[in-house]
Amino acid sequence: MTIKKPNLGLALFIKSHRLGEELTQAQMAKCLGISKQRLSDIENDRNNVSIKLCQKFAKKLGFPAEWLVKLALQDQINKAKLNLKVVHI
Repeated sequence: MTIKKPNLGLALFIKSHRLGEELTQAQMAKCLGISKQRLSDIENDRNNVSIKLCQKFAKKLGFPAEWLVKLALQDQINKAKLNLKVVHI
């Protein structure tokens, strides 16, 4: 039996971080400066997140902006069904 691992995209990263910090969506949304509905959309991968917003989130959460930007770009590539990977050059 093969178990498929979920891809770590921006949605899973943000949600996992929020849950790890034991924050509600409302608390996390306030921390990020966005609405609770926008956070829900992000966590459920319902829309793309801009590079600028990724940078803002990274700063507020204390992560390198490169991490969140790469996740967001890879999500967009995957949604477009392109066989490409974001790599560090």
